[in-house]
Amino acid sequence: MLRTHTCGELRITDKGKRVTLCGWLQRSRDLGGMTFIDLRDRYHITQLVFNMETHSALCEQARKLGREFVLQVTGTVAERSNKNAHLPTGDIEIIVEELSILNEAKTPPFTIEEHTDGGDDLRMKYRYLDIRRNSVKNNLLLRHKMAQQTRTYMDAQHFVEVETPVLIKSTPEGARDFVVPSRMNAGQFYALPQSPQTFKQLLMVAGMDRYYQIVKCFRDEDLRADRQPEFTQIDCEMSFVEQEDILKMFEGLVKHLFKNVKGIDIDPMPRMTYAEAMKFYGCDKPDTRFDMKFVTLRQAQGDKNIMVSSSNHDLVGGKNFKVFDDAEIVVGICAKGCAEYTRKQLDELTEFVKKPQIGVTGLVYAKVNADGTIKSSVDKFYTPEDLQKWALTFDAKPGDLILILAGETNKTRNALNELRLEMGTRLGLRNPDTFSCLWVLDFPLLEFNEEEKRFFAMHHPFTSPKPEDISLLDSNPGAVRANAYDMVINGVEVGGGSIRIFNKELQSKMFEILGFTKEQAQAQFGFLMNAFEFGAPPHGGIAFGFDRLCSLFGGESSIRDFIAFPKNNSGRDVMIDAPGEIDQKQFDELGIGLKK
Repeated sequence: MLRTHTCGELRITDKGKRVTLCGWLQRSRDLGGMTFIDLRDRYHITQLVFNMETHSALCEQARKLGREFVLQVTGTVAERSNKNAHLPTGDIEIIVEELSILNEAKTPPFTIEEHTDGGDDLRMKYRYLDIRRNSVKNNLLLRHKMAQQTRTYMDAQHFVEVETPVLIKSTPEGARDFVVPSRMNAGQFYALPQSPQTFKQLLMVAGMDRYYQIVKCFRDEDLRADRQPEFTQIDCEMSFVEQEDILKMFEGLVKHLFKNVKGIDIDPMPRMTYAEAMKFYGCDKPDTRFDMKFVTLRQAQGDKNIMVSSSNHDLVGGKNFKVFDDAEIVVGICAKGCAEYTRKQLDELTEFVKKPQIGVTGLVYAKVNADGTIKSSVDKFYTPEDLQKWALTFDAKPGDLILILAGETNKTRNALNELRLEMGTRLGLRNPDTFSCLWVLDFPLLEFNEEEKRFFAMHHPFTSPKPEDISLLDSNPGAVRANAYDMVINGVEVGGGSIRIFNKELQSKMFEILGFTKEQAQAQFGFLMNAFEFGAPPHGGIAFGFDRLCSLFGGESSIRDFIAFPKNNSGRDVMIDAPGEIDQKQFDELGIGLKK
């Protein structure tokens, strides 16, 4: 080894030892008679001391060193006179006696510091330099520990890690595939897997019983902060289980990760149905770190998710306020302690909900004043007695602010969800170091696409309906609930899965409802259907977004910060400049070309 110790290893108990360290020059300070250098490696920083009186030539050499030079030094561990309590090595320094420059370095394009002067694009271009920064390095170390602890738990539960193919066939019902041309099979293409879904089901048919894999998946879709074209899943499947077995097993995994990675004990996870999530939070991945549940004042008949009493309807209807009278739904939240919001702040909230990506036309508010009176933006339509009934319905106390939206049901719920999250952020209720976990259950099996006039699988076509709802597949497919479940942490869906269909007849029925002909189903999924004829066990599973879990544990919103070499929002790797062009010879070998 070129070193005897790392730059994070030495302590005051090592005083007097002769040691050799290697690393990068973080910073240097020339104080005339002495030069100090902070030497950095993966483990931390150690201060080096060069003394003009005792080693003048060495000190002169040290003064000429540049940032990020790769150095090897040998010297003696000494106690620092000016200790640094913020460093694990802050009690000691190395009196350097020998110095070797292992490699010189150009001045980096940004400072290798926590608060760097490099923007996102620049740091992505020089990602290998960005990883030298503690924050990025620690993110990758966290990711390593997450993977390590996942394998520890899964092995203890008798799961077998099995690798599945990366070159597969393209199948419908999902995001857009990345395709790979086959030179040996001219005119045919592989697809990169969006998940190992069919293979893990085949492993259950094969009798593997408990499978998992920390696996790369690929989706050719538009990107944002929590998406990458290639991402990693903790993919899992079990045989001879019911939904309750899956929930207990993988709640155990997440508790294990919190305990062994974060040192946090997580309470048993509450469970919420999809209908409850939509009713009280307007989305299927609610952030339950704070309350602020929806209160529905009016709901058009026919929405099975919400039952509203006629007395509540009377609170807003029939008062000649057309916005409420014409709305499918009138729904709001109570922001505790916000009655002092100024007109400017209320206007900001109104502009927030009117943004194109949210898209409602306005916001109604009611302030509960300290003396119990209520001031509302719709005073001329509603009497003080009416507004007092609103306050009672919202459980609003003096000092609280009621915010109400109205309109088409789904759009209005979505908008109020965004407003709720915005208020949670403004009020400091979304602390990334606080964790609120839950299961969301009983999703609809199918969703109807009005444009294509057909049903799509809400999860995927292999999800089993709830046994008690199977009879509805013929008469009312839209009412069928899925035997499916999502784990949500802090408003982020970190994992989702289902009990699978393992019966060929039921799977054929599902394909029929989704609009497949028998020929199409056989062509796309015949290998799975055929496997079911050889004794498929009841089975189910789940897949966790590993990148998302890492970002949550690391307290960041973007998964990109926890991937060693991520793509940008255009799907490009700006460091290696990919994707790129290929030469004509490769096109000719593949038998394909670009459209002119």
